[in-house]
Amino acid sequence: MRAETQTYTETSYRSGVRPTWCPGCGNFAVLSATCRALTELQIPPEQVVAVSGIGCSSRIPYFYSTYGVHGLHGRSIPLATGVKLARPELQVLVFGGDGDLAGIGANHLVHAARRSTGITVVLMDNQVYGLTKAQFSPTSRRGQVTRSSPYGTVEGSMSPVLLALAAGATFVGRSFSGHPRQIQELLVQAIRHVGFSLLHVYSPCREWNDTSAYYHEHGEEIGPDHDFTDLGEAVRLALDTTREYMGLFYRVERPAYEDEIRRLVEKQVPFGLAEHLSRYR
Repeated sequence: MRAETQTYTETSYRSGVRPTWCPGCGNFAVLSATCRALTELQIPPEQVVAVSGIGCSSRIPYFYSTYGVHGLHGRSIPLATGVKLARPELQVLVFGGDGDLAGIGANHLVHAARRSTGITVVLMDNQVYGLTKAQFSPTSRRGQVTRSSPYGTVEGSMSPVLLALAAGATFVGRSFSGHPRQIQELLVQAIRHVGFSLLHVYSPCREWNDTSAYYHEHGEEIGPDHDFTDLGEAVRLALDTTREYMGLFYRVERPAYEDEIRRLVEKQVPFGLAEHLSRYR
């Protein structure tokens, strides 16, 4: 008798642990959109690994019923890379904030992008260190007043989208927590994508840096005529400081790092080991 195929719902991916974010935090939208994206894709929860570092947004693995790793500050991408290399058939999602992924972990973001490691990185950007009570972050705007810059920060602001494009990422998108449907749509595309994908999400901190009104006013959808295979055009949009473009900036096909490594290993390993490795494809 043929076994019935299990159907997964949004609650299939929720752990039941109550989120500890402040009311109105943008991270709630990412949590819900991820569960809806996984529901749309019908990926079994045991085939998903959520990896994070330290920060408010990095608490998110506790709220999923998938596998999860809560690692060191800024080191979520190396952890995720190890998981993907060992178990390439798993869907590996990395979640972190602008401090975790654009600050101490920025070097790992660059190298995962250039290698085309098959992980999906969701960078929740509130442009402030929310967990440690409002110091400026690498993505804070010049002149932004915080507890560590009472007269306004004099540092320039990093663009995660521009950084990923320059590093060789093959999938780069951006959204805003006020657009949960768009986050879901981009996540579905990012998870399906072979190789490295970055989804940059503006996720305002209601406690220390509530920029919701700004992104509602200045956000603009990338038009349907945009050629997402044109790197130059994607960079132009990322450099535009007059609007905050949302949507898919860039997507091209390239072999994934873990697939390239496995093919290389299989050419060199002793007889019998290649057959053993093939079981984990």
